[in-house]
Amino acid sequence: MALKVALHRLVFTHRTLTIWASSQRHSRHRDLLVNLSENVRDTRTFSGAAVKRNDNKDGTSDYSRLSTKVTSMKRRPLSPLERISGLLPQDALSPEVMQLREQESDKGAEIQGSVPNRTQVEVGDEDIVKKSEHEAHSPPVGAEELDTGSVHHREKQVWAALPGERLLTCGELLVAEYRRKKRVEFRKMFQLQTGARLESSWGVILHNDIAGQPAGLFLKTHRGVPIFIRRASLEDYVLCMKRGPAIAYPKDAASMLMMMDVTEGDCVLESGSGSGAMSLFLSKAVGSKGSVLSVEVREDHHRRAVLNYNRWRTSWSLRRGEEWPDNVQFHKADLCTASSLLAGRGFHSVALDLINPHLVLPTVIPHLHPGAVCAVYLANITQVTDLLEGVRCSTLPLLCERVIELPLREWVVAPALQKDGRYCNKKAQILDENLSQDGEASEESDKEDLTTEEDPDPPFGSIPYIARPHPEQMSHTAFLVKLRKCVQ
Repeated sequence: MALKVALHRLVFTHRTLTIWASSQRHSRHRDLLVNLSENVRDTRTFSGAAVKRNDNKDGTSDYSRLSTKVTSMKRRPLSPLERISGLLPQDALSPEVMQLREQESDKGAEIQGSVPNRTQVEVGDEDIVKKSEHEAHSPPVGAEELDTGSVHHREKQVWAALPGERLLTCGELLVAEYRRKKRVEFRKMFQLQTGARLESSWGVILHNDIAGQPAGLFLKTHRGVPIFIRRASLEDYVLCMKRGPAIAYPKDAASMLMMMDVTEGDCVLESGSGSGAMSLFLSKAVGSKGSVLSVEVREDHHRRAVLNYNRWRTSWSLRRGEEWPDNVQFHKADLCTASSLLAGRGFHSVALDLINPHLVLPTVIPHLHPGAVCAVYLANITQVTDLLEGVRCSTLPLLCERVIELPLREWVVAPALQKDGRYCNKKAQILDENLSQDGEASEESDKEDLTTEEDPDPPFGSIPYIARPHPEQMSHTAFLVKLRKCVQ
């Protein structure tokens, strides 16, 4: 029993010594705590409540607070002395610890008592406080409508249109492109529709975001990839439209038009409507005053040509606000036996796209104006020899003027870049007479190189270019034969 009493006294003595040592350390910072309290007392406390303006009779204005929302001071964390003293009974604490605790409690009450006097806040009813806080945090009347209107204004931004320019509308045919490192990674022709989406491996763009925008605009997908949006030209439409048989490519169609010398107001005969590509080019060339008679022997090709032609006319009317001339007459017939279809007609030129065109020449040539041209589109050289052999064996007044193949060679022309993406530097040419001044020339060239590297926008003529054929070239498409009717 005496051993337990002695052990308890030893533990009590150890705790008392520990508390006394901690109180000594704490008293050293007491002055710092007092100064801090005085600084906090002098600090102005702001309220986040709403403020009401009152206009006095004398023309002055004062502001009265509607609520009392005072930012309360956070209580500092407890020190080790306070934590230990809170666990011990009151009679076990030393007089120094009791005195320090009383001083801190008096200072805390003093600080909290001085806050209302410093801030000059009027305490009101609890209902008024809640009402004022609700008014402070709720948006004013009409703010939501104004924000919605601003968003709508951003989406329907009014663009400064040039004379004759029209914004993109639903129903038009558009082309979406994405280029990376001078190469077309994605290209798609689509019809703009309400509520539809432009989907690709690079992301999605809503058609509603495209409508109302000007052509030639970059729009980002949901993945942040910029997609170039533009209107589809007639060349784009012919290359991307749905087709049955092979089409007459634009480069060949342009040469055929030059061969036939098609002008506005001409009457042209086309045999082999196919997918309607050549019909569209002829329709554009003859204009509203001319006409095109297109004949096709197969039902599926005839139907496809009519659909493609009407689809382009619809898109054109939405694009330009005027009708594409309805100057093409499509017929399903065989020219070898359809002499009644050509009865009483004369043509300024003839375009043939058939497997065996020499078989229809006896029916077509009598209706061709003297001196006019019959242009024949053939896929291989064997068809060319068969055509010329048929002309030789017949008594038709035809003269073969040309047999051509049109290669199309694309080139890559771009500024020379370094591996880090910066422009290369054009080196000044060193002449033989300046070989003696190699040192000076090298120093000047080094200075110019440094200047060019640091300049983000180099001047004209300071950047070298690379020029080489494109690695992907268009292969053979067709042979064109030019036959002219002569008078015997």
